Amino acid sequence: MTQLTDEELMLSYAAGDMEAFEELYGRHKSRVFGFLMGKLKDRSEAEDTFQAIFAKLHQNRHHYRPDIPFLPWLFTISRNAVIDHVRKKAARRKYMTDSEYPVESYAEPDQGLGSMDEVLSELSGLNESQRRALELRFSQGLTFAEIAERMQTSADNSRQIISRAVRRLRSLIAGRGGIHEED
Repeated sequence: MTQLTDEELMLSYAAGDMEAFEELYGRHKSRVFGFLMGKLKDRSEAEDTFQAIFAKLHQNRHHYRPDIPFLPWLFTISRNAVIDHVRKKAARRKYMTDSEYPVESYAEPDQGLGSMDEVLSELSGLNESQRRALELRFSQGLTFAEIAERMQTSADNSRQIISRAVRRLRSLIAGRGGIHEED
C-alpha cells in the first residue's frame, strides 16, 4: 500500500479502508505535529489539537475531492484547527470561569484569615451584603454568576463584594492580632 499516492489512500479511506488511513497517519503525523508545536508552542495543546485534526479528517473523509492535493488539504484542516484552538483559548481567558478564582486569590498563602472561630466572630463587622455574598460563595459553593443572580447584581459586582469582604475580615482579624501582615 505504500506505493499509493496520498490522494489514492484518501479515496480508499473514504471508501472504508482503515489500512489506508493508518498509512496516511503514519506518513504525516510527524509533519502535522511539528506544525502544531511550531504554532502552539505547548505539547499538551498540540496533542489536543492533533487529535482534533484527525477527528476532522475522519468526519470530512467523504467530502475529500481527489482533484485537490491531499497534503495541502490536510494542512488547511490543521491551520483551521489551530485558529479554532487559539480563539477558544482567548475566549476562555477573556471570560474566566469562577473556578479560576480560587479562594487563595483573596488571601496570601501565609497570611490566611485565621482560624474559623476568628473568622466567624468577625463576620458581624461586615455589612449584610458582604455576609450574604460570603455565605453563598463559601458555604453554599455558588459561582459568582449564581451569587449575582441571587443578590440581583452583576457577576463582577458579586466578585468585588466578596473581595472587599475578605479584605475587611483580614483587617478585622489583624486588628485582634490574628493576622500579622508584613509592611
